[in-house]
Amino acid sequence: MTLTDLANPTKFLALTARILPGLAGVTVILLAIGLYQSALAPDDYQQGATVKIMFIHVPNAWLSMFVWGVMSIASLGTLVWRHPLADVAAKAAAPIGASFTFLALLTGSLWGRPMWGTYWEWDARLTSVLILFLMYLGLMALWRAVDDPSRAARAAAVLTLVGAINLPIIKFSVDWWNTLHQPASVMRMGGSALDKSFLIPLLVMAIAFTLLFVTLHLAAMRNEILRRRVRSLQMMQASRIAFSSETGGGSQATASNEIGAA
Repeated sequence: MTLTDLANPTKFLALTARILPGLAGVTVILLAIGLYQSALAPDDYQQGATVKIMFIHVPNAWLSMFVWGVMSIASLGTLVWRHPLADVAAKAAAPIGASFTFLALLTGSLWGRPMWGTYWEWDARLTSVLILFLMYLGLMALWRAVDDPSRAARAAAVLTLVGAINLPIIKFSVDWWNTLHQPASVMRMGGSALDKSFLIPLLVMAIAFTLLFVTLHLAAMRNEILRRRVRSLQMMQASRIAFSSETGGGSQATASNEIGAA
């Protein structure tokens, strides 16, 4: 099956029906392994046991940006390539991305309290991630506010591409400004600054959370396709009922005129 075939919603539904059970199983296994390794990871010499919040916080922070990147590509598919499933992919990803971003903010606050002495600080990294969360909410509200699906898709695609400007700001904010947030320690020039006892569980959790996103995203796309099909059927049925009423009303009026003439 090619990517062109996946543009067909029916073929997409058939493919995802086959792969989702196995994908969900692999995700659960990796999450279990990652959580087990995270629990066995040693305490940090400075942060103590609170360092283990990292194994939840960092994957959520990565995915908060990754999901918006996926939505940006889908938005190009909507505006440029007119891909039939592009809008479905973007709309299905938004609530998932908002959830990851919220968890990143929540776990970051819990991690920041013992490290910084406060749950929140208006530094560049935290503020830009908060803006990302608000943009997710704005997109979801936009889709609900516009009745016409095609207009909502185009408006959401434009807003998503504009909002993508925030992604490099989040990524490089710790380098461009003086912030409380620590600089990059995993993906950086010269290799990771983390010891293997922390790096391996973190990478396992990152892969597990990424697979979790893929699983949830495919399931959400299936639901969105089916929801749109139900909506189309309801609209067709309503049109038939309206047409039947108009036709019946016209026939009755004609019959009444004929009786009156007789």
